[in-house]
Amino acid sequence: MAAAPPAAPATGPLDVLIVSLGSTEGLRRADEELRDSLVRVGATVEIARALPPKPTRTLMLTDLAWARAARAAASRALAQQPSPPRAIVYSSTTAALLWPRPGAIRFDAPSAGNRPGHHGLWQRPLERRRLEQAPLLLPWSEGGLSEVPASVRRSGRALVLPVPVEPSGSPAPERDIAAITYAANPAKKGLDRVLAAWRGVRDELPADGPRELVVAGVSARDLAAAGFDLGTADGVNVVGALPSTDYRALLRRARVFVCAPRREDYGIAQLEALADGCMLVTTPAPGPYAALPIARALDARLVDADLGTALQLALADPLADYPGRALDGLARLTRDTIDELVADELLRLLLRGARLDDTA
Repeated sequence: MAAAPPAAPATGPLDVLIVSLGSTEGLRRADEELRDSLVRVGATVEIARALPPKPTRTLMLTDLAWARAARAAASRALAQQPSPPRAIVYSSTTAALLWPRPGAIRFDAPSAGNRPGHHGLWQRPLERRRLEQAPLLLPWSEGGLSEVPASVRRSGRALVLPVPVEPSGSPAPERDIAAITYAANPAKKGLDRVLAAWRGVRDELPADGPRELVVAGVSARDLAAAGFDLGTADGVNVVGALPSTDYRALLRRARVFVCAPRREDYGIAQLEALADGCMLVTTPAPGPYAALPIARALDARLVDADLGTALQLALADPLADYPGRALDGLARLTRDTIDELVADELLRLLLRGARLDDTA
């Protein structure tokens, strides 16, 4: 489907205001995809973007700072509207914690799942209240929905709304990168496990073939601050945070996307890698890991706690039909498919305030 046309000037109330936390590249892209899909099906949409707060030392303080930033962004956007928007979508449960006005909540995973113990001491009870108050919940996956309280799941106020994923362009003439990983949060993404697996595999690779692991999404300086010293790591190229077009171009050159997350709230980087023709080598991980069942169906050998063995198999004995079957596995995530869901279900629920069990 063509790119979303520019939104026409609103002659009445704005249809949808998206309050974007945007604390990660994946969240920002998800919000932009939702905006574009809504515009393509005829809605008027604006994004209110939270301004990044200063870094803090704990997850509790980080979430508070981002929640306050989201509240400020929502309040500014509401004050600028000549009349209240017909619907508000808060992108993530954190964005909704201090909301100035109730709205739908879109999320990859709730704090109940990704903020265990003291990390979510204040967030979890407030999040539960917001989930109970929200007129509509928009989890990215069934797995994300499964982590909200059972009483909320049974309320008939949820619509699973995935983030669309499609190939970013034509494959490169030659896949000249052996493996790539995305490590914007290196500890959570298990970069230490990836590097250990790579060290065990690299010397076995043919001398005349690709012998490089690309680490994207994080700078060498930030890796050093997190305790990762890659100064002497053979065949490791840290490229930092890249524009999406440049990053996806690297995916089209890579043979394997390798990762070992300690928890995965969705895994959009893995889905993008599959869309761009990479084999996915991953350890199993807790959380609503949307790419995990797809990876297992494509080649179960490559989903293993023994990441080194799985990586070696992918590079030495790849299945020839893997890329084509991967696109088949992602068919339900195309923009056309998501647009149909937005047109047929989401707009009705947002703009009429209807419930999923409302047959009117």
